[in-house]
Amino acid sequence: QLQASGGGFVQAGGSLRLSCTASRRTASNNAVGWFRQVPGKEREFVAAISYRGITTPYADSVKGRFTISRDVATNTVYLQMNSLKPEDTAVYYCAVARGSIAAESSSLYQYWGQGTLVTVSS
Repeated sequence: QLQASGGGFVQAGGSLRLSCTASRRTASNNAVGWFRQVPGKEREFVAAISYRGITTPYADSVKGRFTISRDVATNTVYLQMNSLKPEDTAVYYCAVARGSIAAESSSLYQYWGQGTLVTVSS
């Protein structure tokens, strides 16, 4: 139902764009979020976008560097990541919220993708 892609290996200061494609039934009228997780740590919120793309909250650690956007026609959400830092290294997950509001709490998301690994070298 959710397919995340675009992860990879990049040097510090570089860029990557993650994509998350959902089936129409999975993401219809729903907000979508990106989270990330490092082994041994809890999953943390990165960014989210409301169904119509009006609301886009970001974690403080990525503000000004990451941009979330969505293409409603293709049910695809993108996470453009610029000026990457080694501390951005993690498995990134996209998730579909239970409603249309862009939430920061993972408990408000019902469907999760398989994750895509982002590795940033110093």
